[in-house]
Amino acid sequence: MSQNNSQAGIIQNPRVTWEGCSVLLDINDGDRLVFARLSAASTLKLGNKNFSLQPLIGCPFGSSFQIEIGDKGPFLSRFVASIEGNNAQEKEDFESQEISKDNRALVDNNKAQSLTCEDIDAMRRQGATGDEIVDALIKNSATFEKKTLFSQEKYKLKKQKKYAPKVLLRRPVARSICEAYFKKYPARIGFLRVDTLSLLLSMANVSANSDVLVVDMVGGLLTGAVAERLGGTGYVCGTYLGGTPYPMDIVRIFNFSDEVCNRIVRSALTELSLTPTVTLEQIHQQENELNMECLSNPQMSSSVSMEEISPSEKEVSVPVPENAVSLVNKMGKSTKAGNKASRQAIELWKENGFSSLIIAAPELDIWSLLQDIWPLLSNSAPFAIYHQYLQVAPCDSSLMPSCILMMPLATCMHNLQLGKMAIGLQISEPWLREYQVLPSRTHPCMQMNAFGGYILSGTKICSS
Repeated sequence: MSQNNSQAGIIQNPRVTWEGCSVLLDINDGDRLVFARLSAASTLKLGNKNFSLQPLIGCPFGSSFQIEIGDKGPFLSRFVASIEGNNAQEKEDFESQEISKDNRALVDNNKAQSLTCEDIDAMRRQGATGDEIVDALIKNSATFEKKTLFSQEKYKLKKQKKYAPKVLLRRPVARSICEAYFKKYPARIGFLRVDTLSLLLSMANVSANSDVLVVDMVGGLLTGAVAERLGGTGYVCGTYLGGTPYPMDIVRIFNFSDEVCNRIVRSALTELSLTPTVTLEQIHQQENELNMECLSNPQMSSSVSMEEISPSEKEVSVPVPENAVSLVNKMGKSTKAGNKASRQAIELWKENGFSSLIIAAPELDIWSLLQDIWPLLSNSAPFAIYHQYLQVAPCDSSLMPSCILMMPLATCMHNLQLGKMAIGLQISEPWLREYQVLPSRTHPCMQMNAFGGYILSGTKICSS
């Protein structure tokens, strides 16, 4: 009983990790990003060795870890970066402007380093740390002292990433998750950049106690960002076409509490916009009949289970053994997000309407979808629609008959203007420039993403 109480107390603190929570591991300052679920059996591969993630349990988010040698071999140990060393380095960087030194006399012939691979392996067998190996490489380099201070720092950073990697424990929030997916698997989130995601939330006026209707076809990132902004107040309702909800596996990474998970619901578009001839009981009866068919047919049930498992296998995560997962479930079961919306909530939304609308469905016809959703919005409700392209290039209908979206946002804006259905219509193109901020070397990054998609925003009005 005391163990369960302590576990519940740890889970209530969002600033400290607990067993079973999801984390984002930032290796070598963004060179590699890994999603992992902490448990005693989970591991992280660095180089050609696996390291246990158990030392990360109970540490605050933002902690840094490095590899150290112990009695049982190498392990991840928490460390605190020295502030004085950074200040001293900044002073040296500023003084370097007065030193006239360049790298013109340096020749890259692979003869400057006298330390061989056998010597490095011998140091490792003797228990030398990564920082000690980096110091030995610097001392045995014949050209290190001839380099500029900027080149020396690049040399140290390059060797540190190879022999002394650092792991930063980051909290999985909307920004960090979006940045990680956009860097590694942008197609899974519809190429939704982090500044575009923030603009969607702002233009839709997502705030506390709002009822937000979401069409999320970007893996659940949009649903999780809205739920995070609501903070356990209001509701986020994910609607979908047909009988199968859109996947929202990314929501599981957010470490939402039960209170927030209960505010994330799903409902089919046909159920939200019911005609007088169709009732909720008929829809529930059809769904129950379909579920009974799936249970009676083993092939159908196995295919459904495989569809539910396959998206999670594609996630950027460290595999966790089954016994560790069962241990986490026994110690603290979390409420699953995305339950079916209650009948009372649906009737309330049909009567009063939703306060906001956000659509991120690159694969659907935006105008046809908006025509079905428009009656569900309350008057003066803001909306924001994301699409990767302003106009889709025409294609040969004989080769690709399903390509019918020519101008998704432009067509939608034009039809809204003709029907006098909304005001304040505008199509925005987000623009983001990333800077490298270092002493005497602050400048835009050499490689950046120049495209962040387009957003159609406006406010619904009451039209006769």
